[in-house]
Amino acid sequence: MASVTALRSRRRLPVLGRRGAFRLHASALVALLAASSAPTPAYALYQAAWHFSAMTLTVVFSAYVLALLVALLTAGTLSDHLGRRPVLAGALLAEAVAMAVSAAAQGVPELIAGRILQGLATGVATSAAGAALLDFEAPDRPGRAAVANGIMPVAGMALGVLASTALVQYAPAPTRTVYLLLLVLFIAQAAAVRLTPETARTESGTWRPVRLLHLLRPTITVAPASRPGLALAAPGIVAAWALGGFYSSLGPSLARLIAPHAAHATGGLVFFTLTAAAGLAGHAARALPARTVSLAGAALLIPGALLTLAAPHLHSLLALFAGTALAGAGFGGVTQGALRLLLRPAAPGERAGTLATYYALSYLAMSIPVVLAGLLTNLYGLQTSVALYGATVVALTLTGLIRAAHLPHKA
Repeated sequence: MASVTALRSRRRLPVLGRRGAFRLHASALVALLAASSAPTPAYALYQAAWHFSAMTLTVVFSAYVLALLVALLTAGTLSDHLGRRPVLAGALLAEAVAMAVSAAAQGVPELIAGRILQGLATGVATSAAGAALLDFEAPDRPGRAAVANGIMPVAGMALGVLASTALVQYAPAPTRTVYLLLLVLFIAQAAAVRLTPETARTESGTWRPVRLLHLLRPTITVAPASRPGLALAAPGIVAAWALGGFYSSLGPSLARLIAPHAAHATGGLVFFTLTAAAGLAGHAARALPARTVSLAGAALLIPGALLTLAAPHLHSLLALFAGTALAGAGFGGVTQGALRLLLRPAAPGERAGTLATYYALSYLAMSIPVVLAGLLTNLYGLQTSVALYGATVVALTLTGLIRAAHLPHKA
């Protein structure tokens, strides 16, 4: 991989230098994840307008996640071979098209189509933007890119759900306005990406159809030096993202079950609480050892899940939000620690693939349990689904913590 300095010496420097490029790619991660969470507060409006069940809601949610998984497994390493700029700029433009499809949706099929296109674009863009953050990291601030990769996505989810909640409450056409605003933002970011230096060494002949098809084969790529960290963090990653999927898709329904007459914004604020707590916890823990942060975060998931499980029985929104905040702090710790364990040892040419594998594991853990929860909700009711979901997360977390205690400390 060519360094930014070497590239500058060979050709005229584009408009954005290292610092500007770092900020741009961080903002791209924020925007991508803001777009992923933006529909959450509007799900209640969609349900009221189109009269679909909790199972349909989880299908809408999981369509995005499964499409994202496909993109990560097939195109997650593309920017290592084709270059960061063309891959990220193209993915951001595809994201803008997805926003247009979602804004124009007149029913569930169109909404699912928009979410599928969004998932494909986000899967390609997040691995490229995350790898670019590492490429543009200032030499005098090592570790900053890994911290940004942990904080920016949850900050984006928090910002997206907060802005969408406000629009649902106060804006005209709330199910369209948020998508149109994001559409403009993605087009602007795609244009700005073209003004950054290219940091990936492109390979000759990569754009040939045969070579592209070869690169798009489904693969799981983890840097060899990152594998011990993945073994340590994997159970916590699965538990944290499973909880994240629950709060994102069924959190508003749980808030309505506890307080049927609460404002529409209450449901969106559940997921905002999770992501805001995650961002704050990740930022606060950035200087602590990665292993400690990852395991402490996993431990916090247990009281968070238990309080959330108890909230319907207590008929208490306070218990729901307290449990969500604890789960969010755990989520932030797990993601922050895991990304540092994975990214710091990875060589430059292994970054996009390693990130893609992390996101693939995360979103797989986020989607499958949510679909099962939607099915259980249809069969046995939301309260039973919450109990089973919470108990499963607690059991998985405990298993991971016990296993981690027996792993070598250097992992």
